[in-house]
Amino acid sequence: MWGAAAEPADSYYQVRPECTDVPKTRFKIKPGKTLSVRKWQAAFVQEGSLDIGKTLRRIRRGGIHPSIRGEVWEFLLGCYDPMSTFEEREQIRQRRRLQYASWKEECKQMFPVIGSGRFITAPVIAENGQPNHDPLVLQEINLGTNSNGSDFFKELTSRGPLDKKVIQWLLTLHQIGLDVNRTDRALVFYERKENLSKLWDILSVYAWIDKDVGYCQGMSDLCSPMIILLDDEADSFWCFERLMRRLRGNFRSTGRSVGVEAQLTHLSSITQIIDPKLHQHLDKLGGGDYLFAIRMLMVQFRREFSFCDSLYLWEMMWALEYDPNLFYVYEAQQCGSEKTEESKGTRKSIKQCGKYERQNMRNGGKSTEGPLPISVFLVASVLKDKSSKLMTEARGLDDVVKILNDMTGNLDAKKTCSGAIKIHKKYLRKAKK
Repeated sequence: MWGAAAEPADSYYQVRPECTDVPKTRFKIKPGKTLSVRKWQAAFVQEGSLDIGKTLRRIRRGGIHPSIRGEVWEFLLGCYDPMSTFEEREQIRQRRRLQYASWKEECKQMFPVIGSGRFITAPVIAENGQPNHDPLVLQEINLGTNSNGSDFFKELTSRGPLDKKVIQWLLTLHQIGLDVNRTDRALVFYERKENLSKLWDILSVYAWIDKDVGYCQGMSDLCSPMIILLDDEADSFWCFERLMRRLRGNFRSTGRSVGVEAQLTHLSSITQIIDPKLHQHLDKLGGGDYLFAIRMLMVQFRREFSFCDSLYLWEMMWALEYDPNLFYVYEAQQCGSEKTEESKGTRKSIKQCGKYERQNMRNGGKSTEGPLPISVFLVASVLKDKSSKLMTEARGLDDVVKILNDMTGNLDAKKTCSGAIKIHKKYLRKAKK
């Protein structure tokens, strides 16, 4: 299907010619190693079930060809059960598309810019729920129909005081718009306003349905690749929704230390075990809380790697962490029940799990708080890789941040994953002792 030479993948994610400082990808499409269209199609049996074990091994060897990335990701993220048939998946897809359309319509009724092919960047209401009558805001809301922004506000307030949840949601819409405007703007794909609007719509709908988390900065970085890889907006939404099921804990903040803070604590203890001298040095500089690593965990290395390499890193991570029960766990969560427990209990085969997940299973399964995400070990791998530079050049926290920022576009995704697996193994060994 391809020539013998490795093919660069940048051509699949075109950069605007004026953006000259965008890091080039290190990911190469390698014949015989990268999961190709042909190998992917051959991994399905007649009725549609997928040989997931073989697929995971292929991804680990050389990533996924960009032309099939979206559909492979749907399996890696647990949108579909690999044992399902083509027909069953089509039914699920149609059901989900209807569900997304229904949520989007609900949002559109509250705020008609949703689904209009446009988006807003100005705050439409104040904290107290009162409309913002600034002329610029009215201009943004004006949908180019006979109505205008002030008509919209009359309609909005004619039903009486706004519900607290609606106020909260309306308050996030302009923040989503500001972030959308900044996300992956070097890519030709986002020169088209309708693509920016699609990103805004998906994030706005998600903010409405996820009552606990809503919208937080960084989510646009996680959602953007889904829109680029999948043609259908609803399919992109569900891929993002599944990714958020893994990561939403990172965005939750309560009075106690949760989410990403808990992971930083684990990162601290991992570094203490793996590289005690580096940990001491960071601690001496005031970085013992590892807050400088928050961004890596929140947006899953989107800023540390080139666009294409971050996608390659993600699929490597998901292949390593893959658990064949994901689909059933997520379906049960969505129904708000555990009714699928018995059907998923028989599914778990160690051969169908990713390498990282297998290590966790061999280590006695899951601890009370569940295994650590591989991303924590990836950060540990990056720090270990930069250890001598951090030890010799970092004289303060600003230096630590600068050294980590300077590696943007210079990291090797495959090497970082191999390092993370080694550190995980060593950590399990030493932690046991």
